[in-house]
Amino acid sequence: MKRTETNEDVFEKLPVPSALRVMVVPTIISQIIVLIYNMADTFYVGRTNNPYMVAGTSLILPIFNITLCLASLAGVGGGALISRLLGKGMDAEAKKVSAFSLYLSIFVAALFSVMTAIFMRPLLNILGAGENTFQYARQYAVCVIVLGGIPTVLSNVMSNLIRSTGRSKEAGIGIALGGLLNIVLDPLFMFVFLPNGYEVLGVGIATCLSNSIACIYFLVVLFRIREHSVVTFSLKSGMPKKENVVAVFAVGIPSAVASLLFDLDYVVVDRLMVSYSDLALASIGIVLKVERLPLNVGIGICQGMMPLVAYNFAAKNQKRMDDVIRISRKMGLLIAGMCIVLYELFAVYLVRFFISDARTIEMAAQFLRIRVLATPLMFLCFYTVYLFQAFGMGNKALFLGMMRWVVFNIPMLFFLNAVFGMFGIVWSQVTADTLSVLLSFYIYQRYRPRFL
Repeated sequence: MKRTETNEDVFEKLPVPSALRVMVVPTIISQIIVLIYNMADTFYVGRTNNPYMVAGTSLILPIFNITLCLASLAGVGGGALISRLLGKGMDAEAKKVSAFSLYLSIFVAALFSVMTAIFMRPLLNILGAGENTFQYARQYAVCVIVLGGIPTVLSNVMSNLIRSTGRSKEAGIGIALGGLLNIVLDPLFMFVFLPNGYEVLGVGIATCLSNSIACIYFLVVLFRIREHSVVTFSLKSGMPKKENVVAVFAVGIPSAVASLLFDLDYVVVDRLMVSYSDLALASIGIVLKVERLPLNVGIGICQGMMPLVAYNFAAKNQKRMDDVIRISRKMGLLIAGMCIVLYELFAVYLVRFFISDARTIEMAAQFLRIRVLATPLMFLCFYTVYLFQAFGMGNKALFLGMMRWVVFNIPMLFFLNAVFGMFGIVWSQVTADTLSVLLSFYIYQRYRPRFL
């Protein structure tokens, strides 16, 4: 297969700052739009001034994010491998890997949607849905997970695979399209098409429809670039080599597990907070949305730099790989620092954007000023994991993910909650991620590839 000039320019020819700009800017923009549309749900539901609706939708956030971790299984695992195969000049094998990854994503998404539908009630009970929040949580879950699971997962996988070939712009447009549509459709379904009392159902329908349209966009893109891209649904070339199937899972499973543990951390936060009050749950739900801005920007940087690192790692271009790593890390830390300053100054105004209840605003602003201090630490943790995924070192990525969540973050939640109460829960992220960063630096310095 003839490689497109775009791939060669981005991966090999463009100066590193320019290559990063081409790859990172679209992913950052798409991540910000995704964040806005996620916050749009909370914003519009908050306009009802009903804390129970806000709490109900917040409860589903970790489960909805599990659909994204399922996308990581095929999208990150397959995407990182495709970039490495392109770096080795193995385009035909990359095509086989892409088809395998796409069908894998459909299977796991369908399975998760069916299981969620079957076990809906016990699942919501585990998440902490009470008498006042159960119906709202159920309405939202049916729309965004049971009905919207496959298009959500498939869209994200196609985005990752397309980006892995250097087409970051097309990948970013698709994700952004789904977000923008959701922002527009939310108020229509909430306040125009459905009667009062069904606002959460309206938000869910809008989200499902938006993700479905984004999925259709990606299918159209794949059809249009089919002659010049290794990303395809075609099975004519056969299955990838056994070692490459293993390589998809070797990186994809750690990525999915890390995402799952990230969401489990949110579940634990919700469960601990709900023991204090529904007001505390609503407050932390808003904070967990607002704090995602710097985190999503950081993830956008990681997603943009990963194909560049993977390609040059496989091509054994040490200098270019190291430059990509260094510049993108500085970029992420700079943005994280700016967000700390802005959040500390404008916490009350940011929270007030979502809800007008005075007690909720006061509590959420206090939570936000504490949680935002962990922003650069969270970026560095994710960044190191993405690097090991780019290198194909899934075992190192899995180790860091397990240590961060199972050994540091989740135990710290219970410990600080027992010692300091509600605010101990809020401080746990800073405390645990400090330990995680120190471990990440040690592991990276010991195992990072050196070709020279």
